[in-house]
Amino acid sequence: MSPVRQLPRPRTLRARLTFGLVVLLAVSCAAVGLAAVVELNGFLTQRLDEQLAQVGTRFPESLEHKGVLPDDHDGDEHGDTRRLATGTFGARLLNGRVTHKGLIRSGDPSADLDVDLTAADRARLAGVPADGRPHTVGLSALGDYRVVASAGRDRDVLIAGLPLEPVEATVRRLELVAGIVFGLALVVTGVAGALWVRWSLRPLGRVADTATRVSELPLASGVVALPARAPETDPRGEVGRVAGAFNRMLGHVEDALTKRHASEERLRSFAADASHELRTPVASVRGHAELALLHPGPVPAEVTRALERIAAESSRMGEMVDDLLLLARLDAGRPLEREPVDLTRLVLDAVTDARAAGPDHRWTLDLPEEPVTVPGDTHRLHQVLANLLANARLHTPAGTKVAVTLETEAAGAAVASAGTGGARTGGTGGGDGAPGGGETTAAGSGTARLSVHDDGPGVPEDLRPGVFERFTRAEHRRRPDASGGGAGLGLSIVAAVVEAHGGRVVLDSRPGATTFTVLLPLGDVSSG
Repeated sequence: MSPVRQLPRPRTLRARLTFGLVVLLAVSCAAVGLAAVVELNGFLTQRLDEQLAQVGTRFPESLEHKGVLPDDHDGDEHGDTRRLATGTFGARLLNGRVTHKGLIRSGDPSADLDVDLTAADRARLAGVPADGRPHTVGLSALGDYRVVASAGRDRDVLIAGLPLEPVEATVRRLELVAGIVFGLALVVTGVAGALWVRWSLRPLGRVADTATRVSELPLASGVVALPARAPETDPRGEVGRVAGAFNRMLGHVEDALTKRHASEERLRSFAADASHELRTPVASVRGHAELALLHPGPVPAEVTRALERIAAESSRMGEMVDDLLLLARLDAGRPLEREPVDLTRLVLDAVTDARAAGPDHRWTLDLPEEPVTVPGDTHRLHQVLANLLANARLHTPAGTKVAVTLETEAAGAAVASAGTGGARTGGTGGGDGAPGGGETTAAGSGTARLSVHDDGPGVPEDLRPGVFERFTRAEHRRRPDASGGGAGLGLSIVAAVVEAHGGRVVLDSRPGATTFTVLLPLGDVSSG
């Protein structure tokens, strides 16, 4: 059996209020109409019973004597029957059998006494109790009748009745008129109520429009200019209180975002200044250490080892300072160079360098037949590739297979692919896109899709949400034999550089399969 379809429900507040108003009015109209019909039917039936009481048993008594009453010898034998209403019915029963029956159809009762009754009609008449009270009986040839049965003088039962058709016709007319009037009232009330509710909810609609505009603003970073506040109405009303509370909330949010932006700017300025100022002393320390190692005289082994460590750590610190300075500049929105970049050549060179640096890994490369060219900064894109390959090399054990794939996709396919990547990420509980969620493609151009896949142990689940954040390190958890390692800035630089190119980086990781996917818009590759 097919499931029962539910009736559509109004979704908006305006529709619900209008629907509720119409439903309440319909219930009220139905109650009023029902009460009027029941009351009118009862009143008319009572009047009919009073008329029936006036008829008495004279007409059914006259049927036995063909319209002449036994005690009527004054020369006006038909006087009583002539005053009876048209449709008056009479019957005489003896021992449960109908012996005489008659119906007044015109002004002359002597000519209109015969009436045909079926066996069922006779049985119904015989079943009427002779208690002198009105009862309703349905006769197949005559319709519904209101009848009274009384005991006669000859041990017979005399039945007199009046038709219910006038009462039923009046009630039906009332039902028709009430239905038309109430139907028109519902239509008019529905239209007027919808207009009234719409007018009454206009302030709430303006609050909703303001909230919608606020929800569409990018609040993650940068200067945020909130739209104009929602217009406030009477604060004593519910809508006015909602608008006032919403405006106060927007004020608090705007203050918080302004303070956050100021704090971020101070932090960026500090990081940029500190990185810039540290470059010189770090380079000086490294130079002095290398100079000391070139001393021609005998130097103790412990001193040589210390100088070598100083030079190595100085070099590592210099790289960290350069990375921090790059991130600070990218955060500040400093534009990168934009020139045609042969991405195929960059991938080939980067994989060659990674194969030389990690001979204990298995490296595979899948490139398209035609070169892939994207607009961007050659040095920074090479840094993205180098960081991804270094991440796969440093955080996976020896013998791990690392597959690098480069392909292009049309604009529509790229958008769908980007959406699929996000869905996969959410499904595994560990994938994350680059911060900021930049668009994947340039309009009408297409996308270059670069994937770095390894069959290593995968990124720990608790680190996946923040894998692109700065100073996130997990080499000791992905690769137990790892030592040293970077400062945890490699993937954050990847995300920042890709986002600065208008692209996006996505992680999909699980044990035995980790894939970093970089999506870059092809765009206009003309120089400058």
